[in-house]
Amino acid sequence: MKALRYAAALGTVVLAAACGNDGGGGASGRQPVNGKTFTMAVAGDPGNLDPHFTSLSVTGQVDRFLYDTLLGFAPDGKTLPGLAEKWESTSTTATFTLRKGITCADGTPLTAATVAKNISFVGDAKNSSTRIGLYVPAGAKATADDAAGTVSVTSPTPDAFLERNLGGLPIVCEKGMADRTKLKQASDGTGAYTVTEAVPDDHYTLTRRKEYAWGPGDYKADTVGLPDKVVIRVIANETTTANLVLSGEVNVARFTGPDTARLQGDQFLKRDVLAPTGEIWFNQKAGLPTADLAVRKALIQSLDLNQMQQVFTSGRGTAATGLVAPALTPCKGDTVGGNVPAFDAAGGKTALAATGAAGKKLVVAWGATGNPGAQAAAELLQQQWQAAGVQVELKSVTTTQVGQIAAGQLAWDVAMFPIGVTLPSQLVPFLSGPTPPNGANFAAFDNKDYTTAVTEAQKLPGESGCAQWAAAEKAVVSNLDLVPFANSNAPSIGNGAEFNLSEGDVDPSSLRMLG
Repeated sequence: MKALRYAAALGTVVLAAACGNDGGGGASGRQPVNGKTFTMAVAGDPGNLDPHFTSLSVTGQVDRFLYDTLLGFAPDGKTLPGLAEKWESTSTTATFTLRKGITCADGTPLTAATVAKNISFVGDAKNSSTRIGLYVPAGAKATADDAAGTVSVTSPTPDAFLERNLGGLPIVCEKGMADRTKLKQASDGTGAYTVTEAVPDDHYTLTRRKEYAWGPGDYKADTVGLPDKVVIRVIANETTTANLVLSGEVNVARFTGPDTARLQGDQFLKRDVLAPTGEIWFNQKAGLPTADLAVRKALIQSLDLNQMQQVFTSGRGTAATGLVAPALTPCKGDTVGGNVPAFDAAGGKTALAATGAAGKKLVVAWGATGNPGAQAAAELLQQQWQAAGVQVELKSVTTTQVGQIAAGQLAWDVAMFPIGVTLPSQLVPFLSGPTPPNGANFAAFDNKDYTTAVTEAQKLPGESGCAQWAAAEKAVVSNLDLVPFANSNAPSIGNGAEFNLSEGDVDPSSLRMLG
């Protein structure tokens, strides 16, 4: 499936599995044609485009057009050749052999040394990359053999999914690595597109590299229908976006609210995305009321999570069953049911008073973009918690401000937005370890049962560690560090273009414009 694999990323847009039919020769029988512009709507501004310094899903989507990764990922989650034509790995070592003939946007060849430099940079904690622990284990180092085109990686700690995680890191070219200021509103990658115009909070225009011929899998540069330009439009209002998709002015957008009902029929191509979208995070920084487990228990006991789910998803969601998007996680099962206190308003109010937290103010940050039901859910939470005896200040946050929370730059007690990942290991830096600016543990969790289970899980390759990953998730949920309350389908819907999803994002190599 997107941290965000952009995965694995923070934000109100989440990653998940791609489902649905291919659409054959195109919606309503339309055929692919060359020379067109593909327009995509996103709910928030991507901000800093540097792929090693972002925790926003929307940025990960934009970066897919600009940067390649060592591996590609098919709609069903299977790995494909990317920048690497072959690879092998254990839980602590990996070797990738690069394809020949790959060039950066300025025409310079991509070298194994540059790829190794990317991996070592992200793995070095002193560089404060937000991708450390997500794509690259902390302390991992890479070496290169330019003559053979190979990159060898060694991790000081086991990673059960080392190959996939390293394979998903966006690779920056040499000039961008030397001067990262070039990457904030531009790009320096091997991707199929380059940034030709950036207007924050409005639009980003990307132009296709006609020489690009090394896309994932069996990508072919002469495929009919590849767009010459891509325009990413920032549109916060989902109804406005739906109107533009209906008219054909926007070719693809992701939807979370009732406007999906208007986008039905043969004219539209739909790719479903199922993921945990409703999550409540408790800030456990020392001195905050929510650092006390008894306070967290009383607050959750005072909150009707079933009603929250219905309101948040506009009645179309289901109860959350885990912390990872269910369709593509290698570890199936329910880690939430039975691990969260049942709703009891009177009991919660009594318990809250016993903690001494009654009358205190909680700042609740909620993601204000991409989900029409988020505000109503935030207001319901405010109503029920104030009835339990605390003051609640709601703080709506933009996509950029979600990134600031992840960076430790905004004050908050409770947050309501999801982190979308495809592998349980991708959650580790968010749920444990150093806090910002030295790490991604923005809620200051210190759950020893979680870290113990993770340590055991990381020793076991792939699915063989699923029991340990399940124990880790249950430790987080039962300690009420993070409480997931809703899964929902957030489909990407297209008009005038064919596309597939890779880890929940639109896959640039799959785009075909229709006549």
